[in-house]
Amino acid sequence: MARQPFRFIRGLHNLDRAPKQTVVTIGSFDGVHLGHQAIIRQLKQHAHELGLPSVAIIFEPQPHEFFSGEQAPPRLMRLREKVVALMAAGIDYICCLQFNERLRSLTAQQFIDQVLVDGLGTRFLVVGDDFRFGCDRSGDYQLLKQVGKTSDFEVQDTHTFEMDGQRVSSTRIRGELEQANLHQAETLLGRPYTIAGHVGFGQQLGRQWGVPTANVALHRYRAPLRGVFAVEATLADGTSAAGVANVGVRPTINEQLKPILEVHLLDFAGDLYGKILTVRFLQKLRDEQKFESLDALKQQIYNDIDQAKAYFAAAE
Repeated sequence: MARQPFRFIRGLHNLDRAPKQTVVTIGSFDGVHLGHQAIIRQLKQHAHELGLPSVAIIFEPQPHEFFSGEQAPPRLMRLREKVVALMAAGIDYICCLQFNERLRSLTAQQFIDQVLVDGLGTRFLVVGDDFRFGCDRSGDYQLLKQVGKTSDFEVQDTHTFEMDGQRVSSTRIRGELEQANLHQAETLLGRPYTIAGHVGFGQQLGRQWGVPTANVALHRYRAPLRGVFAVEATLADGTSAAGVANVGVRPTINEQLKPILEVHLLDFAGDLYGKILTVRFLQKLRDEQKFESLDALKQQIYNDIDQAKAYFAAAE
């Protein structure tokens, strides 16, 4: 069997694994929404015309997370989800650069030389005309156009993608999710909003109450949505089940610094520990709240399950 190409390149030190000539775009790509998909189509078109592989440069953590920490906007997706979505959209290679002091300290010219020219052999670059980079933020679209003339790469700005007269952006989608406008978020994403992750061990209170839950750590300080939802959960093998999920910090039990996703699957029996669960959010049932006692919490969980069952029954 032919060996698959190494499509995920992580870190400046691994740029030697990249193809020698490429067509490149740069961005956070949080959500890989319809606006991002338009950029990807633009990139792929040029890659096809030039007969070269396409590369998306992303950063981990995202730059605003590096600078803002806990105050950064909530992510729409984790790195693994982003990589899967970009590859599904047809990107040939993903170059993930760790955004740390070393990368932050690169001047604009050093970034161009080390990453775009020497690292990726860029022949065509697609970026927004508001793109800024370099330790002094002196790098911009005009500098890229200027350097491109002497370094043998062409630069083109990204096409703005609008819906309902407004630009489709990760910020706009976060706003829709915060308001639990799940259908509108799905429209802007071009697919249902989901959260995926490995199922880990919790306190197993739900199991004691007859409602076992799959716990998925979100590994972020804030989630783009919060509360109790009717959901559909899917395993890697394609098996899916209806359920009810809570996204939050569990204020009644032991309030956590970072939110967690807890999912109870209706009419499902099986061991989920260590498996990847993809959760699609269908309908918000209520906000997360703190209860006076565990008994009150338990009763509300039963009520949530009844409400979720009623939702799915009405949807049939």
